[in-house]
Amino acid sequence: MHPTRVSIPSFRSENNSMEKGYTVFKIDVLVNGRLYSVEKRYSEFHALHKMLKKSIKPPEIPSKHVRNWVPKVLEQRRHGLELYLQTIIMENEVLPKIFLDFLNIRHFPSVPKTESCGSFDTESDELSKLSHQPVTLFLRDPYLLPSAHDSLSNVVIEGVVHGVFYPDLQPRRASRRHGPIC
Repeated sequence: MHPTRVSIPSFRSENNSMEKGYTVFKIDVLVNGRLYSVEKRYSEFHALHKMLKKSIKPPEIPSKHVRNWVPKVLEQRRHGLELYLQTIIMENEVLPKIFLDFLNIRHFPSVPKTESCGSFDTESDELSKLSHQPVTLFLRDPYLLPSAHDSLSNVVIEGVVHGVFYPDLQPRRASRRHGPIC
């Protein structure tokens, strides 16, 4: 099952004085549990189709020449474009970059799992180099005060925590065993 799902739940007509009216399709995109929407005109679908033909064999796209003002025809086009996007997702294990860009999906270079272990069967050196971000690891939360049974409390962390979160709290002092002051 692919982690990307798409649907086209609606469309709307746009009219302005500068150009002929056109239809905008709302595409709902669900990626890794995150849902968002993008809007595209049919001309953008058509441009995507032309670009995809250079790298994959895309499914048929609904006809370019229809009477846009007929609601039934627009509904058929909406459904056809939805099936078009869903078919591309179902038929391609790795989605083309142009397709991901069309849906505004942030993408990363696809690197086979074996490459993380340093595979020698790489097609290019570019793919074999993994990018990593620096990581800081704490065995326990450094912002919590040391536990009561910790005989060597971390004075620096304790001071920072008290200074940031309890600025009015007086620092702990060693317990005094003095008698009453006379």
